[in-house]
Amino acid sequence: MAKGFNRPMGMPKGGSGGMMQQIKAMQDQMQAIQAKLEEETVTASAGGGVVKVTMSGTQHCKAVEIDPELLKDGDVEMLQDLIVSAVNLAQEKASQLANERMGPVAGGLSGLGF
Repeated sequence: MAKGFNRPMGMPKGGSGGMMQQIKAMQDQMQAIQAKLEEETVTASAGGGVVKVTMSGTQHCKAVEIDPELLKDGDVEMLQDLIVSAVNLAQEKASQLANERMGPVAGGLSGLGF
């Protein structure tokens, strides 16, 4: 080690080997959580349930359901607004789900000096 080198704050004594193992373990945990989020789904509805959007925990749209009764009016603008609303709500739910799942792992970063 170079003369006068000061270890960054938060780095444990004895080198960074232990920290690298912790980072690797956290990466593995995050990958496992990400894989589970791809399988988990959330559903949001708009217009009293006439439009439903199902989205994965990774915010990929899986399904859009539209009540056929809604189509009888022929109000395309209202349908578009309801779809946008349901998609936004589903995306928000998926984001919250991801934050809940990743939170404990991401919280460990602060213990590593990040």
